[in-house]
Amino acid sequence: MSSSSAELSAKLRAEPSARISLPSRPVPSIGVTAPDLSGAKVVYHALAVAEPDARAIAAGTEFLRRQLDLAARQAIDFPASIEQMPDWFAAQLDAVGSAYQHYLAGRKGGAAPRFFTSRAHALNFLQVSAPTKLVDGAWLAGLLPRWADPDFGTLIRIYLEELGEGVPEKNHVALYRKLITTHACDQFAALDERFYVQGAIQLALAHCGAAFLPELVGFNLGYEQLPLHLLITAFELNELDIDPYYFTLHVTVDNALTGHAGDALQAVRQLAPVLGDRNAYLQRVLNGYRLNGLGMTTEALVASYAPEAELIRILQSKCGVGQNMHSDYCRVGGKTINAWLSAPQQMGEMLQQLERAGWFARGAAPEQSRFWRLLQSEKAEMFGVFSAYEQAVLADWIRAGVAAPLAANDAGQTIEAASPAPLPRTPTYRARQRAAQRHDGAGLVHYPARAMIRTHRSERADATSNPELRLLEQRVAALRDKNAVMTLLAGLMSPALHHSASGMMATRLYSQLLRT
Repeated sequence: MSSSSAELSAKLRAEPSARISLPSRPVPSIGVTAPDLSGAKVVYHALAVAEPDARAIAAGTEFLRRQLDLAARQAIDFPASIEQMPDWFAAQLDAVGSAYQHYLAGRKGGAAPRFFTSRAHALNFLQVSAPTKLVDGAWLAGLLPRWADPDFGTLIRIYLEELGEGVPEKNHVALYRKLITTHACDQFAALDERFYVQGAIQLALAHCGAAFLPELVGFNLGYEQLPLHLLITAFELNELDIDPYYFTLHVTVDNALTGHAGDALQAVRQLAPVLGDRNAYLQRVLNGYRLNGLGMTTEALVASYAPEAELIRILQSKCGVGQNMHSDYCRVGGKTINAWLSAPQQMGEMLQQLERAGWFARGAAPEQSRFWRLLQSEKAEMFGVFSAYEQAVLADWIRAGVAAPLAANDAGQTIEAASPAPLPRTPTYRARQRAAQRHDGAGLVHYPARAMIRTHRSERADATSNPELRLLEQRVAALRDKNAVMTLLAGLMSPALHHSASGMMATRLYSQLLRT
């Protein structure tokens, strides 16, 4: 553990029952040049490790201060007192529910999907959301050392549930990793800074949040509310035959009655100062709540998809591997394919040249394009070069074609030509799952695939078959002090490790010890 992390952990362990302090500023300057928004990606990667070093902690602290300064400029609806929060909370929930019913009524009446225009669009959304989703719950990780303080029990319980209490099928990050890996849309390293802002905020709260506890409580309050976009995302993913479980799980566990949304409100009350300045506390909670509005919103992530730009990015990602894999016989626009692939910045122009040479039939079904047949036909020369997600993006770009040509009607007026017929409707993900169910003679319903996965995962997680888990068991058994055990386990439950086999086992042990 770095010296900075060790000092923070020691301080938290030494003061397990300390309540939230309220300095006029969350933390004094520590002499690090504050990065602007463009530092989000650097901060994200520096903190997305098991043990961030002192420089990473310092950079994260300054980044968080900068974001709080930006957040303070936002005007939002927020109750003037803690006592007004339940009514405000109920009104927010009612507004979301009404808006969702309006959306559903519109869809039933024939309205187009609000978010996703195609399956590729939805998969792209999963990809650009990954920097945030892969640190889901991270902002609460720094509270694990406060396990002995009942005032922090609510927030710690939320974190444990984000981690699925050590069950792989319920761990939010593990679920999202599986989702994007299944659909081959897990290549997001080239995303620019704006896609990392929310994830960097959450990691900064995880590792640098000891002096920002009211802000952390406020951020949690905002993040655990049920937003309209979550309901719409789950609905439209299901329509496109993409498993919506990661999103529907958040709808259920974040419910206002027994879920995280209600717990978040309870935590605001629990950690409010009894004798201190409650107005100052609430102001800092409000500023933490505002952090949820920074970075890319769901709507902005949805709108960021542009098939041609994404296709060019995909082609650029293949330049390093493909630039020496073609013979000189392969030419387009007067240049060999190797020459085109030698410079990633040429991919937009190469795409245009391929289209001019007739390799693409834009505006038609992808199967009518010569290039598509290189990927899909029997004994296709480029079989395996494009992943399923990349092929979906290519298909989107081919179908989009060019602007619809203009024609004249009988009156001589200019009209747009008819759009291509919509793609045939496919069964939803849940409909396919229901169709796959089989019933035995007793009328019991079985889900073969999911049950099989659970069995195998349980076997892999068995400490008797995993040397690393056996070592963890031995280390826990060798410790006689509960505080030392909880510290060991908390280290394995960091945002970078909790979804690993050791992290899952540590979460299960921590949860059990927390109840004893």
